[in-house]
Amino acid sequence: FHIGEREEKCIIEDIPSDTLVVGNYKVQRWDIHKHDFLESAPGLGMFVTVTSPSGEVLLSKLYGPQGTFSFTSYLSGEHIICFQSNSTRFAVIAGSKLRIHLDIRVGEHFLDESAIQAKDKVNEVNVRLEHLIEQIHHVTKEQDYEREREEKFRKTSEETNSNILWWAIVQTLILISVGIWQIKSLRDFFISKKLV
Repeated sequence: FHIGEREEKCIIEDIPSDTLVVGNYKVQRWDIHKHDFLESAPGLGMFVTVTSPSGEVLLSKLYGPQGTFSFTSYLSGEHIICFQSNSTRFAVIAGSKLRIHLDIRVGEHFLDESAIQAKDKVNEVNVRLEHLIEQIHHVTKEQDYEREREEKFRKTSEETNSNILWWAIVQTLILISVGIWQIKSLRDFFISKKLV
């Protein structure tokens, strides 16, 4: 995505509780002379701020032009991940655009391939098996979180449907009572004017 040099950009990630999140990013600055983005942006850093659904700041740190950040979610819900450059140029001068390449991995643990190759085949199978078990636990946790969200959504839908039904009943009663009042008022009016 693209942002201005002094602009803040936030991304919302829906993450289950107790989940490791790893993010890799790389910043490129627009070059006016080449009319292209430079491969790297030396001297330019990024403030990365992560906020939990309860508003608690989980991570707030300054990184370089490319880096890796990680955090563990303690609550399930929408986490806000914000990026802002550490540019100190004035807003009038700092009109440069930045391109940010971002890769966010939720609940994934990476295998160190060089460590696996150094071990014998039994240990390799054991490590891969442990990695698969971790992935199974993550998938199970993700499914539980989705079930919880679906149940909350279903309850909200049922409450809304119930409220709509009661609102329709109240509207019908109001309409009937206004109709009866109008009929009675018209009848009294016609009787008082001796039209009936």
